[in-house]
Amino acid sequence: MEDLAAWVDPAATMIAAMMTAANLGARITGLGFVVLTVGSLAWSAVGLSTSQANLMVTNGFLTLVNLVGIWRWLSRRRAYEDGGKSATSAGERSAYPALLTASGIAEMPVVTREGDPIGKTVHALLTCNDARVSYVVIASDFLGGIGEELRTVGKRELAFTYEKFQLRQPRADFERLPQLRDEVWPSSTNDLEFKDDL
Repeated sequence: MEDLAAWVDPAATMIAAMMTAANLGARITGLGFVVLTVGSLAWSAVGLSTSQANLMVTNGFLTLVNLVGIWRWLSRRRAYEDGGKSATSAGERSAYPALLTASGIAEMPVVTREGDPIGKTVHALLTCNDARVSYVVIASDFLGGIGEELRTVGKRELAFTYEKFQLRQPRADFERLPQLRDEVWPSSTNDLEFKDDL
């Protein structure tokens, strides 16, 4: 039993860490917490069988934390995602313009006019007075966030759909836009090089 737990523990922890760090949606993150729970229970079993009280107490607490993660990601966040997808799907079938959830803006793929991938959305900034999109921050040239370049694009330079954003400007124009520093983002489109009527 101890030998089996000794193999299950690190395997479950590594797999779950990748699942939660990847942030591939509520279901995958929630399942990551399920696997983390299996790992913390296995570590607790090792602590019990080897009389290591500190290992048992630590992993008992981690089990509680993981159960909160399961509840949050498989119950609450999943319900939010499913609700947003439901509204989006209904919008596709209606005569009215399709809806896009504000929470769904982050992590959406961005493609060129020719359909070539250019990156993903990081955030959309809305105006306070009418909640319209002012600009979108796009991350490009990234591999798990390594070498990531952030640029801002005004809403008129993007075609919004429920599954991706398409640049209206050529790739070369996008790549000439100045990169954002992580801690300093424009307060409005007036601070950007492009002019975008709100």
